[in-house]
Amino acid sequence: MTPETGQHLYSTTLGTVYSLWQPTNPRARQQYRMLNRTLNLYYFDLSRRILRSFLGVKHYCCMSLLAFGINHKTAPVDIRERVAFAPGQLMDALKDLVSRPQIQEAAIVSTCNRTELYCGLQSGDGRAIVDWFREYHKLDKRDIDPYIYLHPGDEAVRHMLRVASGLDSLVLGEPQILGQIKDAYATASEAGTLGGHLDRLFQHTFSVAKQVRTDTAIGASAVSVAFAAVSLSKQIFSNFEDHTALLIGAGETIELTARHLHQSGIGRMIIANRTVENAHALAQEFGAYAIALPEINDHLAEADIVISSTAAPVPILGKGSVETALKARKHKPMLLVDIAVPRDIEPEVSNLDDVYLYTVDDLQDIIQEGLRSRQEAAQQAEEIIDAQVSHFMHWLQSLNAVSTIRALRNKACAQKDEELERALRLLQAGKDPQQIMSEMAERLTNKLIHTPSVQLKHAGYDDRREVFTAAHELFELDDDGL
Repeated sequence: MTPETGQHLYSTTLGTVYSLWQPTNPRARQQYRMLNRTLNLYYFDLSRRILRSFLGVKHYCCMSLLAFGINHKTAPVDIRERVAFAPGQLMDALKDLVSRPQIQEAAIVSTCNRTELYCGLQSGDGRAIVDWFREYHKLDKRDIDPYIYLHPGDEAVRHMLRVASGLDSLVLGEPQILGQIKDAYATASEAGTLGGHLDRLFQHTFSVAKQVRTDTAIGASAVSVAFAAVSLSKQIFSNFEDHTALLIGAGETIELTARHLHQSGIGRMIIANRTVENAHALAQEFGAYAIALPEINDHLAEADIVISSTAAPVPILGKGSVETALKARKHKPMLLVDIAVPRDIEPEVSNLDDVYLYTVDDLQDIIQEGLRSRQEAAQQAEEIIDAQVSHFMHWLQSLNAVSTIRALRNKACAQKDEELERALRLLQAGKDPQQIMSEMAERLTNKLIHTPSVQLKHAGYDDRREVFTAAHELFELDDDGL
């Protein structure tokens, strides 16, 4: 019988006793109401104190959490490539992983810089996960063991919070990893491999990562060349939505620059590349306009911001082209950022009025300042994470109390049912209702305190004073007897 069923039967039966009895004596009616209220409060209050006592002591749930994996800090790229999971593999891999008897829940985060498994274990120390990982990727022990890490319990929680907050990333504070963790959560949810523990951990992680972004400056400062170039542009030009940027190139750096400009609300983007098809592909993603390199001079005067990063062996923009563009612009200022090596823009361009020319070396000071700022923010983020790890572990530890509370309530409900059934039999036999109620209260009280009393006597015999301390806390007794 569940506690809810027992509670329902108790209320129904006691209500039947009352309806059969129909006491007219005010004292009898008061006894009935007090008995009903006292029993309900007793079980609720005792359950609350059990839960509170579990939170005050370090316990471990029957299911433990584990984070396992490799990343850019522990393994070279050739090893990371061998253990990466393609998106199409993840669903089957997750289902195969949780088919192992020790593994109850699982999620996989797989990016270019890390492959990590977050699992809920029914038993064992995590070797089952390592064994599965080796078997799945067909690796020998010597191929993978030097590069892996295992984080159990609260360290698994701390690791996930740090990763999601960008504290464990190649670029400190980068935000992309949070989106990748959300993708991992969605995949595991679809695969049906998340249970209550991991699901709650992911939700807690998303909340903490948002708090870190909101309460610290972890993502505010430039720490990449692309971000530094865009940050510099925003310092020079206000009302970003009213300006046009010309990007020269279509490689990874220009793609990241386009992303930052788009997120910052640039009004218009033009993307120029030697292979116009590549320019079109990138322009389509960000709503930009694509041109070929020979067309640059036709559009240069439109650009307030020019950011160039190509592999050209000679400069693409010369002093004469920029001078012509300035005349067409009626000498409205231009920002030119050359992040290519060799340089894409002739150095003599810096001699022109109304031109701000920066090279990749000039951006290093901005990047270093940004790194210092992010490192200070990372210290604040670590403090937030410390507190949130503790918060999550308290929730996890509280699950230990649930089975104890359930067992206590089931036992108490069984005792209630037995006494109420006896009371009904006596009522139907015509016995005095008030006497029956008094006897029922007395007998139930004796049953409820019998086992604790016996155990306390045994504890006294063995001089186990911690049992008395626990009893005083659970039952809120006076401390005179300690």
